[in-house]
Amino acid sequence: MLGELVRTPFSSMMTAAVIGIALALPMGLYVALQNVQQVTRGWNTTAQISLFLKQNVTTEQAGKLAQKLRTWKEINDVTFIHKDEALDQFRKYSGFGEAMEALDENPLPSVLVLYPSDSFNRPEAIEAMLGRLRGLNQVDLAQLDMQWIKRLYGIMDIGYRAIYILSFLLALSVVLIVGNTIRLAIENKRNEIEIIKLIGGTNSFIRRPFLYTGIWLGLAGGLIAWILIGLSLWALSEPVSRLATLYESGFELTHLDIQTSFLLLATGAGLGLTGSWLAVGRHLSAIEPN
Repeated sequence: MLGELVRTPFSSMMTAAVIGIALALPMGLYVALQNVQQVTRGWNTTAQISLFLKQNVTTEQAGKLAQKLRTWKEINDVTFIHKDEALDQFRKYSGFGEAMEALDENPLPSVLVLYPSDSFNRPEAIEAMLGRLRGLNQVDLAQLDMQWIKRLYGIMDIGYRAIYILSFLLALSVVLIVGNTIRLAIENKRNEIEIIKLIGGTNSFIRRPFLYTGIWLGLAGGLIAWILIGLSLWALSEPVSRLATLYESGFELTHLDIQTSFLLLATGAGLGLTGSWLAVGRHLSAIEPN
């Protein structure tokens, strides 16, 4: 049946192109979401926790606490902001510099800024760590704005759920496209099928070439989808790199790896086989020699 596809290149290519576009849409969105997730992993402020220390905590004690926290597996880095430095920043950016001069002593505490590790960057893990931090004797207040982090992961979850729904609908469309193509092929070879059945050919024998056709169409569609996604990422890579440079970031788009590429081709072949199997099973049994 591969010869049949070669003998009708235009119709075969049109069918494979439709399958390729249907496969490229959800896979392209999945790759885009993976790249967005990669960007968020690179944000140092993704889950920044501020520990406001008690006023009686000395600089030496704050340094020891920072060293202790750096040993926690949940924490990637710790930055110490002395209360004098915090006061200078407040004077500079708050607009109340003159009012602060009237104070006899610095009212601001020293602060430890914590950056959780990537593996503990989920809202649930951060909230659990926040409870441990609040129990430290030197800590007066542990503060974290969890709202935008929860919104970020909520948007990510919705995105993945939308991709799954879109994948199911487009996979169903691929099955229907292949099934309709195989149905037309069966109708075009109706006389041949009747003759084969007259001389003792079984349904399994007749079914096999049509199944191969579905697999080849699915593989061709998967290959077209791989090319479309690759071209799209290539077209976006330069402007994305320029934008990343403006933010002093070395971020680059992640392309399809070998595992994902194989999954794409295997999915195309599997959907092609499913569509051809359903079509052959339904229409072949209806053809009987007179």
